[in-house]
Amino acid sequence: MATSNDTPSSRQPPSLLARIGLAVRSFFAVLGDPESAARFLDASAGAMPAPAAPAAAEPAFKQASPDAALQLLSLLQRDARLIDFAGENLADYSDSQVGAAARLVHEGCAKVLREHFRIVPVRDEAEGSRVSLPAGFDAAAVRLTGNVVGQPPFHGSLRHRGWRVAEVRLPQLAEGHDTRVLAAAEVEL
Repeated sequence: MATSNDTPSSRQPPSLLARIGLAVRSFFAVLGDPESAARFLDASAGAMPAPAAPAAAEPAFKQASPDAALQLLSLLQRDARLIDFAGENLADYSDSQVGAAARLVHEGCAKVLREHFRIVPVRDEAEGSRVSLPAGFDAAAVRLTGNVVGQPPFHGSLRHRGWRVAEVRLPQLAEGHDTRVLAAAEVEL
């Protein structure tokens, strides 16, 4: 039973072990019960100070969906036998055999790229051209190399035009399709 001396300010802080137990119970209560989550939000809104404005914007991260990546890997296996090729020990084959296999893998990979993506250059200029990058250029689309000093505008020689996906045309997945099966095992009867 609580006494008048058991106010939050006069109570002894819980031990580390007790706080860990409380955190685990709270985590599952908030995760499993929307009402508990709402009560937690209400309680924490008044108890926690407002966060200070960050000096610089923190990057936001998002989890990539593995389904699209696995679907692409499956297409590359189907049309180019990429997984088979990459898993093969090439030391057992002659250069001409490896070259012949690489030609087939190359053709299959190119087919997958053509059928499922529209890929365009990041920069339109010819490689080797002189280019200027003004202040505020898209650093995610253009990587500076060489002796990078000072502030923009930067002037340099275009070594690679870069690539960007303009359109993705992956097939729709059937409900319940297991994307982790990249190529079904084959059993000949």
